[in-house]
Amino acid sequence: MTNGFVGTATSAYVEGDDGVLYVQGYNIQENGFNFHGIKRVSRAFHARNQKSCLRSGDLLTIQTGDIGVTAVVPPGLAGANCHALVISRLDKRVSEPQYFCQYFNSERGRAQLKEIETGSTMKHLNVGDMKRLLLPFPPVEEQRAIATALSDVDALLAKLDAFIAKKRDLKQATMQQLLTGQTRLPGFSGEWEVKRLGDLGRFLKGSGVRKDESRSGDLPCVRYGEIYTQHDDYIKEFHSWISPAVASTALRLKTGDLCFAGSGETKEEIGKCVAFVEDVEAYAGGDIVVLRPDSSSSLFLGYLLNTKRVNAQKASKGQGDAVVHISATALSTLQISRPKLEEQAAIASVLADMDTELTALEARRDKTRALKLGMMQELLTGKIRLL
Repeated sequence: MTNGFVGTATSAYVEGDDGVLYVQGYNIQENGFNFHGIKRVSRAFHARNQKSCLRSGDLLTIQTGDIGVTAVVPPGLAGANCHALVISRLDKRVSEPQYFCQYFNSERGRAQLKEIETGSTMKHLNVGDMKRLLLPFPPVEEQRAIATALSDVDALLAKLDAFIAKKRDLKQATMQQLLTGQTRLPGFSGEWEVKRLGDLGRFLKGSGVRKDESRSGDLPCVRYGEIYTQHDDYIKEFHSWISPAVASTALRLKTGDLCFAGSGETKEEIGKCVAFVEDVEAYAGGDIVVLRPDSSSSLFLGYLLNTKRVNAQKASKGQGDAVVHISATALSTLQISRPKLEEQAAIASVLADMDTELTALEARRDKTRALKLGMMQELLTGKIRLL
C-alpha cells in the first residue's frame, strides 16, 4: 500500500497522446472511472515517479476530498500514473480486488475509513492508518462470488443509467422538434401565432410560507425553491404541507396555473416554470409568480416556458446580482409561439408520456440501487454466505 504522487505535477502536463495517463481523485467513482478531463504527464515525470505507477488490479482510494471512494485499476489503465490516491496492491492468491473495492464503497467500509480521517480543515487518509484497518476476510473463492454478485447489479445499474440518459436525450430532441413547430404531429397544420404572456391570462402573486411552516399541516403547498430543486415542467408531487391557518394567507392554486420562481441565484435560471395540472387543493408560497391562463394547455406551456429560447428572454429581464428577481410585469412581456389548443394538448400528451416512461425507469433504477445496498449489508458482513 502506498500513495500516489503528492506534489504538484502541473508543469509536467502534456497535450495529446504523447504522455502517460495521470489519474486523479475526480477521475474515480464508486467501482469505476470517469475519464472526463483526465490529464497526461510527461514520460520523464512518469519515470521519476514509479512509486505511483499503476498495475492492473490495484485498488485506488480517494485520499482527500470525496474520501474513501474506491475503484479497481482495469488492464487498460495499467502503466498510468496517479495523484493523491491510496494505492492498495493485494496478494491476488488470497485477495479479490473487486471484493475489497465493494467493501470500501459500502456503508460499513466508508464508516471505517471516516474513523481514521485526519486533519481539521482538509480531511485526508494516511496510508499507515489504512494498513491497520481490520477487514472482513472470507476465503478468496467466496470473495470472488460476492464480488461477482455485486458487480452484476452494478452492470444492471449502468445499463439502466445509460438507457435513462438515452431517453432523456430523446425527450430533449422531441421537445426541440415539437415545441418549435419544426415537426408537426399527424393531422395538424397551419401557422403558429405569436403571443405575449400578458395576453394569455392574468398574473397573481404567491404569499409567504416560511420554512418552519412547510410541515405545519396536510394541505399541499409549492415553495419557490422547490421549483428549482423538486419540479420539472409540471408538478407531479408535493414536498411541503401547510396548516389551514397558514393556507388562509397563501394563494390557492387553480388547476391550469403556471408557477414561476420569482427569485433565484442567476439570471440563467430565473423564472423557471412549472404547470399545476392536478385538481386538488394546493397553495403557492412567496416569491412565486402565478399566471392563470384563459384558454391554453397549461401542460404545453409548462414545457414551452422552460425552453432555451424562452429562458433567454427571462434571463434578459432578470434584475439584481447576488439575488436575481423577475416580476410579473417582466414576465408578461415574454413572447411565445403556440399552435391551436388541440395541437397544444397533443404535444403536451406526447411529452407527458415520455416523462411517465422516464419516471418508471428512474423508479426501477432506484429500486435496484436499494436492492444492492441490501445485498451489501448481507454479503459484506457475513450474514448471508454464498459458499
